[in-house]
Amino acid sequence: MQQIAIITISQEGEAVASRLQQHYPTAVSVRRDSVATNWTHYDAFVFIGALGICVRTIAPCVKDKHEDPAVVCIDTLGQHVISVLSGHIGGANDLTRDISALIGAQEVITTQSDNAGLWALDMLEQRFDWPIASNLDDMNDCIFAFVHREPTALLMEVRDEGTDYLEQTKPDHVTLISDISEADPRKYHLLIIVSPYVRQAPVGLLTLHFVPRVATVGFGLAHHPEDFRSIYDEMFSAFIDQGVILCAKKFCTIDVKRDEEFVELLRDEHLETVEFFTAEELAAVEVPHPSATVEKHVGTPSVCEAAAILGSNHGKLIVPKVKGKNWTAAVAIDTEDLPQPLRRRGVPTGVPVREAPLPFGEVRRGSPVRKALLPFGEDGRGSGRGFVEIVGAGPGDPDLISVRGRQMLERADLILYAGSLVPKALTDCHKPGAVVRSSADMNLEEQCALMKEHYDQGHFIVRLHTGDPCIFGAIQEQMAFFDAHHMSYHITPGISSFLAAAAELRSQFTIPEKTQTIILTRGEGRTPMPEKEQLHLLAKSQSTMCIFLSAAIVDDVQRELLQEYPEDTPVAACYHLTWPDQHIYRGVLKDLAKIVHDNHLTLTTMLVVGEAIDNRQGLSELYNKHFTHLFRKGEA
Repeated sequence: MQQIAIITISQEGEAVASRLQQHYPTAVSVRRDSVATNWTHYDAFVFIGALGICVRTIAPCVKDKHEDPAVVCIDTLGQHVISVLSGHIGGANDLTRDISALIGAQEVITTQSDNAGLWALDMLEQRFDWPIASNLDDMNDCIFAFVHREPTALLMEVRDEGTDYLEQTKPDHVTLISDISEADPRKYHLLIIVSPYVRQAPVGLLTLHFVPRVATVGFGLAHHPEDFRSIYDEMFSAFIDQGVILCAKKFCTIDVKRDEEFVELLRDEHLETVEFFTAEELAAVEVPHPSATVEKHVGTPSVCEAAAILGSNHGKLIVPKVKGKNWTAAVAIDTEDLPQPLRRRGVPTGVPVREAPLPFGEVRRGSPVRKALLPFGEDGRGSGRGFVEIVGAGPGDPDLISVRGRQMLERADLILYAGSLVPKALTDCHKPGAVVRSSADMNLEEQCALMKEHYDQGHFIVRLHTGDPCIFGAIQEQMAFFDAHHMSYHITPGISSFLAAAAELRSQFTIPEKTQTIILTRGEGRTPMPEKEQLHLLAKSQSTMCIFLSAAIVDDVQRELLQEYPEDTPVAACYHLTWPDQHIYRGVLKDLAKIVHDNHLTLTTMLVVGEAIDNRQGLSELYNKHFTHLFRKGEA
């Protein structure tokens, strides 16, 4: 809350008021008879006294839940805190919880969705910055249907913090659908859409359409156009014609347009973020519609498409270049915002086909999406394509996979895991009906064929690799296949076994003033090593070295390392790190091969070499009381 007014009805409530004033130092005490004149000046009014007096005081002022401030009432003894008005949108429910925790009182919240543990539909816009593209007049009907647990369909065509929240907290009466055609009014009473795409709900189905800010708009401009004030609305209409609602995360263009009036308008009136790129940066981006004319004038064959792609972190172009009188524009979405785990089917492959005319209500007051939406599209069907998530399984213990990785496994239609390196227990969380397959006995072509088969059915696929998939994970050739077949994919990192080795050895692999480098490498077996990366050359630095996949050639490894490391250098052979049968064998370098042979260590053994093992000497300057840094001044 920015501005809180405290109304103490009687002297008995002054002790409570004093505690509130200490906790909310900017709060102001106001007289009860001045509430009406100050009604629009404060974000919240906190009454201390009888609820009846509070209600009679505010009754003449109440207008609309989208405008009214929060009102909370506390009894004079501080035993109960009651959310009276604007519980969701005004924030009275949150303020009630905050005050209750502060004074040790019982909170009283009567909002049904809160008490039932359901989503507060009228708060999702504010909570996740999702403007509403459906008719606001239907909001109360949507809330009524939802809190009374009417069958509800949920269509989410992008991914962000909000969609993750909805999926993780989905009530039983809500069904995830993957396509607007599945929103059957005979099965559902309410449809909730989270999408930047224009979608037509079937007749007779209550609809609440949120538009997440995932789009990056790239634009080009004529030089100081006179009609710059109309460009934003023209872009809005053009994107609607292409099936996309203009609700941008940011706008991007070439840096020579930095001083254009339209850029100033975007920032000051539409409150948009604008990012700039040089001609050289834009010219390096491959685009579908390069222009020799544009290149002649600004030094790059594309501005709008290249800026959209760059601004979206080399994401997916969902609206290619469209042209206005004095502007061009394109839209892209970061692949992080595409719905990898959210739906059984995959992401939209491009702009949807045109639909029958669709009347949309006006969007929420104050939103950059300021207009009634225009007619668009034909059947609004999304794509049936799938999605591949390459997931790092971590070192072995199922508890050490990332939260996100676990969620991916729980949602997958196909889990293809590296069975020779990943414990099958990691896949035990799969959903009913999911296909779980080890790739241990499969070659690359067979793996890719299986994933492609499921992908073409619109399935969500998890390719589960040991540790972190980007370290000796053999994913490059799979990504080449995905690229060649235009398959959408993403990588979820994992905890590498070298990090697990440091943890299990209780060792810091970097020692102040002794070794500040960690080398991750492997010995030369059937896969040749580059000449400049031979072990004896890497060993010259005597850094901490973590050697993967090399237990079978440990004699060669020891011989090369002894060319540079002293023979009494500490070593550790770590077998099945974090697995139930984990074993760690310590020693010195001259005995490394013997340790491995005597204990019959082969696959999934990490070899660690260096003085950092078990070291307890050397102090970091970071916590030295004499050391000054950004957050602390050192003692003299």
